[in-house]
Amino acid sequence: MTQANVTIGKSDVESTPLGLGTNAVGGTNLFPNLQDQTGIEVVKAGLDNGIKLLDTAYVYGLGHSEELVGQAIKDYDRHSFALATKGAHDFSSGSEVINNDPEFLTAQVEASLKRLQTDYVDIYYIHFPDDNTPKAEAVGVLQRLKEQGKIRAIGVSNFSLAQIKEANADGYVDVVEDEYSLLHQENAQVMMPYLKDHQISFVPYFPLASGLLTGKYTSEVTFADGDIRSQMPDFTGERFKQILAAVDQLRPIAANHNADVAQVVLAWYMQNPLVSVVIPGAKRPEQVASNATAMQIELSVAEYETIVKAFAAFK
Repeated sequence: MTQANVTIGKSDVESTPLGLGTNAVGGTNLFPNLQDQTGIEVVKAGLDNGIKLLDTAYVYGLGHSEELVGQAIKDYDRHSFALATKGAHDFSSGSEVINNDPEFLTAQVEASLKRLQTDYVDIYYIHFPDDNTPKAEAVGVLQRLKEQGKIRAIGVSNFSLAQIKEANADGYVDVVEDEYSLLHQENAQVMMPYLKDHQISFVPYFPLASGLLTGKYTSEVTFADGDIRSQMPDFTGERFKQILAAVDQLRPIAANHNADVAQVVLAWYMQNPLVSVVIPGAKRPEQVASNATAMQIELSVAEYETIVKAFAAFK
């Protein structure tokens, strides 16, 4: 069974419940040793394997991810998939500033459209909130761009619940993107009642928690002092052991579906009523193809609840 498509918020944007995050496509400021051609092939692999939402952002390579996505999608029917991007990072002063000013956001949208080689994006997110701009004012300019046909749905990302409420004062917000995974469930718990009441979709990022939910780690693994994971709480001490023990409970479920752990985790998100679209990233085309097969997995009620219980300590 293939998972049914979902509708984003109050808009008419539709997507498969599995999308593709593209921070490793052209995101050379985020990942070392990325190859442009591989990035293009990653995007094409998503579309070729039935994925209907591509998620990018200006800050992924300072526009380079958008450029590569734009090159990749030229061979496809633009109306056959949804395209999301984000903006808020302003480098015009020579340093990084978060900027939600309506004039700046308007310019950002126009620049993104050029890099993506399209005349509209299906979702445009304010990537981060700034400290000064009234949130409803920032969203208001996106609504005007929506009325012009340049945006089909309006999103905010990395906003607190209070900021989401302010941004949605006029009911224009369709979707919220923020961190959420089996290991980091706080955001959905805090935001979900409001989002549900206002028909706002939720798109989690980091769904595989830096690879911890793929099943590739064991208790024998060690990280060098220079490896960023050696400083991350999820990868150290008792918490790391607790995570590995929880992941081990997924292995029999994966075997039952002739799948790997990552595919089972993605299937769990797709059956989670809190989640609209899950957007795992990928550095190689074969990773995308593997993730896409998760859309064919249907967990039983007992399997779904086993996963809930295995990670109950992380709520």
